[in-house]
Amino acid sequence: MASSLSQTVLFSVLVLLSLHQVCAKKAHLHFYFHEILSGPDATVMTVVKAPNTDSFTFGAIAVIDDMLREGQDENSTLIGRAQGLVGAVGMDGSLETMLNFVFTEGKYNSSTLAIYGRLVQGEPVERPVIGGTGMFRMARGYSIAKPVLTSATKLVYEFDVYIWYKEMKET
Repeated sequence: MASSLSQTVLFSVLVLLSLHQVCAKKAHLHFYFHEILSGPDATVMTVVKAPNTDSFTFGAIAVIDDMLREGQDENSTLIGRAQGLVGAVGMDGSLETMLNFVFTEGKYNSSTLAIYGRLVQGEPVERPVIGGTGMFRMARGYSIAKPVLTSATKLVYEFDVYIWYKEMKET
């Protein structure tokens, strides 16, 4: 019994040490997520409607291709896109989000972050970063999003993303 416990503790220590080596760098990203809900430039589209209703309720699924911008203003610099799926999964109106943040400008150009988790619209939300590509290979961390604008036609969330990653260099 004691041998098994010591082996488990040793294994846990080795895993933590290897994670520390893999996740040697950290970054804090700050940007704004802009979503256009309707009109010819809409960045969200319902692809599966909930039964017996036209509203986005339990059972509905949408795809998004939203803008990531440096600022809250719709004319601020575009730094990437948020692309993914949103499902209405809770009877309480909560959503499940599966997003890729695709960076197209600046230091993180051609890198992505994968974000997954629950969202209750209109509330601050914390979701895990579960991976990444490019500069962010093997990324882990979390994101905090706060609504700064909600209207009938637009949503804007302020994002703070905290990640740990190992910068990969091509050989």
